[in-house]
Amino acid sequence: MGKMVHGKSTLSRLIAGITLPSKGSILVNGIDVSDKSKFIDLRKNIGIVFQNPENQIVFDKVYDDIAFGMKNIHFENNLIHTAIENSLNKVNMSDYIYSDSHALSLGQKQRIAIASSLAIDPKILIFDEPTAMLDPKGKKDICNIIKNIHNEGYTIIYVTNVIDEILLADRIIGLENGCIKHEFQKNDIWDNINVLEEMELELPSIFEIILGLKSKGIDVDISEFNIPCFVNKLAELIKK
Repeated sequence: MGKMVHGKSTLSRLIAGITLPSKGSILVNGIDVSDKSKFIDLRKNIGIVFQNPENQIVFDKVYDDIAFGMKNIHFENNLIHTAIENSLNKVNMSDYIYSDSHALSLGQKQRIAIASSLAIDPKILIFDEPTAMLDPKGKKDICNIIKNIHNEGYTIIYVTNVIDEILLADRIIGLENGCIKHEFQKNDIWDNINVLEEMELELPSIFEIILGLKSKGIDVDISEFNIPCFVNKLAELIKK
């Protein structure tokens, strides 16, 4: 994979107010994460999903587990049930509302963890390597869910060491020694190939394929960096 960049999870926890900064200040929508009196306001504004969903599951039943976090921030009781139903629908887990949490697969547990954050309806969601422990299908399911909720208007902060997953983002930030080393828009990624190489990172798979074809004289120009778009463009070239 290339060089691992440490400190990403710490940064995620700092932004979410789970870990407090030893110096300086962090504001989330104008809320100082170190201000304990603003804890509930912060939780209503930002949610976080970790790489191991089992660390976020407390209760035996899915419904109780999601409701617990909502009650902690004084969510109105008469709105809890509907909010839970809506959040489970967004992660394709509506049929599991009263299921045993611990009997679910790891991928399903991760979807429940996402639903727990969504139920509160925060403005911002942090995903800290959410696919790290999942099989290929589980990874694909989670990535699709994240794309869908982003399209609904949620701000997503996505932390990853999986180079292909940077293509989920609109804006890509590379960190080094706790500082922003590089920053660019996804549409500008072709102009920043050298940046990925400088950070000792491999290229996303689809870029490796396109560059490989280009070296053979086949130029595939795609507008969206995904397999369906690539296949359609390649099919057009073959038909010609």
